[in-house]
Amino acid sequence: MQQPVLTASHINKFFHDPVTSQVLTDISFTINRGDFVSVTGKSGCGKSTLLYILSTMDTDYEGSLVIDEEPMNGKKEAQLARVRNEKIGFVFQFHYLLNEFSVLKNVMLPGLKLNKYPVQEIKERAMQKLDILGIASLAEKNARQISGGEKQRVAIARALINDPLIIMGDEPTGNLDKKNSELVFEMFKKLAEEFNQTLLIVTHDQGFADRTHRIIEMEDGKIIR
Repeated sequence: MQQPVLTASHINKFFHDPVTSQVLTDISFTINRGDFVSVTGKSGCGKSTLLYILSTMDTDYEGSLVIDEEPMNGKKEAQLARVRNEKIGFVFQFHYLLNEFSVLKNVMLPGLKLNKYPVQEIKERAMQKLDILGIASLAEKNARQISGGEKQRVAIARALINDPLIIMGDEPTGNLDKKNSELVFEMFKKLAEEFNQTLLIVTHDQGFADRTHRIIEMEDGKIIR
């Protein structure tokens, strides 16, 4: 039995500055547990706008969004922030690591913020995630001392710290060379196939998208495939 993690139903989005224009039209799909899904399409097709809605950061849309069988519509910002902290892990094009902190501390931060486990347990969990991603040896290094590809793997470990239901990525390989892009892809694949982690990745890298379990292709704010 497939377990739905996220369901978007008939999502429409308009921008109003100064003229009203529709940027997303009737977007509907479901993502199940363990799915590795990519969203592709040319620049300006609405991929990132859609990701902002799915990640609950943009609440100004028509239609419905359900995460973990819980409707997101009508929730207060504090409730949405809790959903983002507990259920969604984020990986962006830029890693947003804090240079003055160690790799380990960077990974621990969302866990400390959620405040669900004792500090020692968060530390152990952070080491576990770094180990899964093959970078446990970097734990005590300062974030500024590691390479770009390593930083993105640290960002993935950080996204995993609260055991999110779904990881959402916005062009996570956009800043990386071919070798590091390949490494990051392999990490995502391992998470999906060995750990049943659900992944939704916005990417313009067709080679990356072609190897995910499923592609959602967008054009002019609509799903065309």
